[in-house]
Amino acid sequence: MLSLFFVDDLPDTAGHNYEFQGDDALHAVKVLRITPGEIFNLSDGAGRYARVQVVAVTKKSATVKVLDIGFQEALPVTFTVIQAIPKGDRVKETIELCTEGGADRILMWKAARSIGKAEEKIEKLQITAREASKQSRRLRIPEVRGIAGINAVIDEIAHADLAVVFHEAATQQLSHLVTPGAKKVLIIIGPEGGLTDEEVDACAGAGAKVALLGRPVLRSAHAGLAALAAVNTALSVW
Repeated sequence: MLSLFFVDDLPDTAGHNYEFQGDDALHAVKVLRITPGEIFNLSDGAGRYARVQVVAVTKKSATVKVLDIGFQEALPVTFTVIQAIPKGDRVKETIELCTEGGADRILMWKAARSIGKAEEKIEKLQITAREASKQSRRLRIPEVRGIAGINAVIDEIAHADLAVVFHEAATQQLSHLVTPGAKKVLIIIGPEGGLTDEEVDACAGAGAKVALLGRPVLRSAHAGLAALAAVNTALSVW
């Protein structure tokens, strides 16, 4: 599969040369050591893309020829992950995994038992989502938002066709709760210390389904990816 890089001024005409510059160009030149003749994709991060071929390389940039341009339609189902803030570097890992799993929006949540901090990291986490999108060849970069409280979580539930809060004490399996037809899916992941009874009750009272995500208890940072995979499969998106 072709490498992917993001640019702000995506070319819109095939057959013309384009100057590939900026941080992604520097990475392509210095780290990946692109050479004339190589083909890769450029994208604006919102579905538009251009397939290009390297014509010449300088120390910090490259001249490429635009071979083809196109647009990737969004999937019919959108996924939002509400993620209780994990501790330390696991917050970055969470963004990477949810991006790779297909989340369209990631909302950081200050749950009652969250011990991590992300108040000053949202911009950096958006960059993490951008880098993870390149790695996973996503033409659409997910939006990272925060910091949310329980009232924001309840509001998100009200706007979802299907909202699922995962809890290790739940008695219903996810596969029994997901039914075809949902277009706006909300996945709620608690912190390492687990959700409080009050948080579970608040989510359920707002219309969220409380589900068990298998027998093993996953780390909070890993549960979002597992949940995305399971729901994508249940809805026949994958």
